[in-house]
Amino acid sequence: MSAVGQLGAASQAAPAPPPERSGRRLTAYLLLLPGGLWLLLFFVVPLVSLLAASLYDPNGSIENGFSMTWHWQNFGTTMADYARPFLRSLWYALLTTAFCLLLGYPLAYAIAMKAGRWKNLMLALVIAPFFTSFLIRTLSWKLLLSDNGFVVGTLQWLHLLGPDGRLLATTAAVVTGLTYNFLPFMVLPLYASLEKIDRRLIEAGGDLFAGPMTTFRVVTLPLSMPGVVAGTLLTFIPAAGDYINAQLLGTPKQRMIGNDIQRLFAAGAYPTAAALSVTLMAAIVVLVLIYVRRAGTDELV
Repeated sequence: MSAVGQLGAASQAAPAPPPERSGRRLTAYLLLLPGGLWLLLFFVVPLVSLLAASLYDPNGSIENGFSMTWHWQNFGTTMADYARPFLRSLWYALLTTAFCLLLGYPLAYAIAMKAGRWKNLMLALVIAPFFTSFLIRTLSWKLLLSDNGFVVGTLQWLHLLGPDGRLLATTAAVVTGLTYNFLPFMVLPLYASLEKIDRRLIEAGGDLFAGPMTTFRVVTLPLSMPGVVAGTLLTFIPAAGDYINAQLLGTPKQRMIGNDIQRLFAAGAYPTAAALSVTLMAAIVVLVLIYVRRAGTDELV
C-alpha cells in the first residue's frame, strides 16, 4: 500500500472526539460568553467611540453636532497646548509609584513574614480604606493638611515648616494624597508574591553563611519581583489618570491631565478631550510595554 493510502486509512480509522470533550469545550465557550459580551459592550464599543470622537471636527458644538472629518491635527494641537500637565501627570504617577513601593514593600513583608496570627487583621486594615469613598478619603486629607490643621501646626512647632509655610495646595499634598489612595494597590500584590516564597529558600541562605541583607537581596527580592511588577503597574496606571487629588489638594499649578480632560468634556469640547484621552492611553500602553519588557515577561507569571 502506498504512503497516501496508509494515511487515508489511518485518518478513516481515527476515532471521533468523545462527546464529553465536545461538551466541555461548549461549556467553556458558554462560560466565556458573559465576560466577552461585557468587554465588548463596555470596553470595545466605548473605546471605538472615543477614537472616533478624537477625529471629529474641533469646530463643532453640542448644539450643532460634530462631524467626522478625520481631523488628525487634534492630537498635535492638544499635545502642544497640554504638554505640561501631561508630563506633570506622568511625573506625579512615577513619584506616587516610587513612594508606594518604598512604603508598601516593608509593610507587605511584615504581614507575609512576621505577622503570624495577626496577618488577617493587618490585611483587613490595609483594605479598610476601600470601604470609604475615594472622594471622602481625599477630603479627609484636605482637612489634615489645612493651614490650621494639626499636621501644619506640629511641623511649625518643630520648626520644620516656616510660620507662613503650608502643605495644602502644593505638589507635596497632591503626591501624598495619591500615595495614600493607591498604596493598597501596591501592598496586596506584594503580599501575595511574598506569601508564596518557600521559607526553606530563605533558611538556605542563612545556612550558606549569607547575612540577612544578602539573603534578602539574592533570594527574597528576586522571588518577589512578580509582585513588584504587578504592584507598580496597578499603581502607576490609575495614578496617571487621576484628577480628584489635584482638584482637592492642589491648585491650577498642580493640575493633572485628568483635570483638563474632565473640564473639556464638561465644556462640550469632545474632540479635544477625546484626543487627550487617547494620547494618555497610548502613552501609558507604550510605557507599560517598555517596562514589562525591561522587567522580563517571565516576572508576570
